[in-house]
Amino acid sequence: MKALFYIIIGVALMVVCWQLVKLLGLTKKEDQTATPKENDINGKLMLVLMTFIYVLMVLSLWGTREVLLPQLGASAEAEHIDILFKYSMALILVVQFILQALIFWFTFKYRGTEGRKAYFFADSHKLEMWWTITPAVVLAGMIIYGLWTWNQVMDASDVEDPLIIELYAQQFNWNARYAGEDNTLGNGNVRFIKGANVMGVDMTDKNAADDIPVVADPVSFVKELHLPKGRTVIFKLRSQDVLHSAYMPHFRAQMNCVPGMVTQIKMTPTVTTAEMRENADTKKKFENINILRKAQGKEEVEFDYILLCNKICGASHYNMQLKIVVEEEADFNAWLKKQKTLAESL
Repeated sequence: MKALFYIIIGVALMVVCWQLVKLLGLTKKEDQTATPKENDINGKLMLVLMTFIYVLMVLSLWGTREVLLPQLGASAEAEHIDILFKYSMALILVVQFILQALIFWFTFKYRGTEGRKAYFFADSHKLEMWWTITPAVVLAGMIIYGLWTWNQVMDASDVEDPLIIELYAQQFNWNARYAGEDNTLGNGNVRFIKGANVMGVDMTDKNAADDIPVVADPVSFVKELHLPKGRTVIFKLRSQDVLHSAYMPHFRAQMNCVPGMVTQIKMTPTVTTAEMRENADTKKKFENINILRKAQGKEEVEFDYILLCNKICGASHYNMQLKIVVEEEADFNAWLKKQKTLAESL
């Protein structure tokens, strides 16, 4: 497949070079005007190119269907985000399919031929009205729905008993801490980073002592962020160095982590890790993923929620990941009780 693309690129470059030679008048031919035969060939080649682009597009969409995200959104907010995404993509694909076909077809249909004259008219109020009003109405509807969805994700004023968690980004690692019994995070600043205090928590703040840091499991050495099913989580986001982005794709949640400020996003998990692993769509996708991994000599994997960085933050950006475990609230509370507070850890 790579060889085919290299051949196509090589042919395209040769055609470009030849066209430049003709435009610069470096050929012996004095009259550079395209002949009807050349116009006919170019018109037909446009149809060939259109067919190639459409076939490539359909094959790409079909070929990647099994390794995309599961259709089941794992948060309460995901429902409307998915609807907005599907409407947007449907609109883009329909418009793109129709308009691209029209562009190529008209290029072929109205290729230069002897005796044909172009029809010209100064303006058409009816056409201008339709191609102005139609996009305006469609885009206004999408924008209004998008703003409503955004407010649902961002507004935490009416949330009862939320779980407060800080996500702290740094090249190339995630750290996290839960607000303790007072459900209030202690202040943090890079100036307080010292030794084991990697998140720069101000331990003189009365709200900091009962905060619970996320540390690596002593057996597996893997850090896990645990979340309770059905309880709204408010994430407070900070960055130590550069711009990062906390991205939890299965929950359809993402927010930038900006140095020098605290950003926020809320999310309510609705599907536990165990439930998502039993989802038929998820099973099918991971079967296909493991087929690809086996062909590459890699071990098979099972589904896990994951926190990623969705900003290209440096050379090891791809390694910036944190496993997320969603479980029933009783299991989450039992796990949380076993964790040490900052006062006990530092």
